[in-house]
Amino acid sequence: MIELKNICFKKDNKIILDSINLKLEDEKFYCITGPNGSGKSTLAKIIMGIEQPTEGKIYLNGVDITDKSIDERAKMGIAFAFQQPVRFKGITVFDLLKFATSKNITRKDACEYLSKVGLCALEYVDREVNASLSGGELKRIEIATIIARNPSIAIFDEPEAGIDLWSFQNLNTVFKELGATSKGVTLVISHQERILDIADEIILLENGHITKTGTSKEMLDSLLCESKCCKKVIK
Repeated sequence: MIELKNICFKKDNKIILDSINLKLEDEKFYCITGPNGSGKSTLAKIIMGIEQPTEGKIYLNGVDITDKSIDERAKMGIAFAFQQPVRFKGITVFDLLKFATSKNITRKDACEYLSKVGLCALEYVDREVNASLSGGELKRIEIATIIARNPSIAIFDEPEAGIDLWSFQNLNTVFKELGATSKGVTLVISHQERILDIADEIILLENGHITKTGTSKEMLDSLLCESKCCKKVIK
């Protein structure tokens, strides 16, 4: 479980997040959505430690991690998938999976992780994580590394960004399985209806404030209705 208490974040004298109070419980799939510029990605980065809050505290299973570094948080079980996954020239997919797990995994183990995200393992396990891979392939490989880590907190920042429809359909299937099997917290920043639909809870962020929370059944109809006028949610 991770809890945010009175989180505020300012940058260049502009308030990005204001008095965020949020508790995310284990074995639940959460989606944070809202208009562009509402602070969604900033909130995700604050949980990971990429950004530091101006005010407030963050607790992981009751432990104050507000001043912990990214590396320290990663060792404590927090994982982060970027909108644009990083490419690593000279590093193979197998190397990346071994690094992610911090274990001496076998090629068979690596192939099983790749298969879970819809990649033909034999075609990818020895490929370099470089420009030869498409955005959708990189996204799925990054998700495979997170599955391999089995973190207590898994954060995905707009996983649909920059990928084709076919890759997105496969990613959505992966998220369904992840939400059903994960023992920790799964948190996805997204506008996509098909991702919002599988969430246990949707959190609406507007102008740096949490304005509404509820189950997908409670929230989705009203969000889609609003999107027809202000495009808050994209099908």
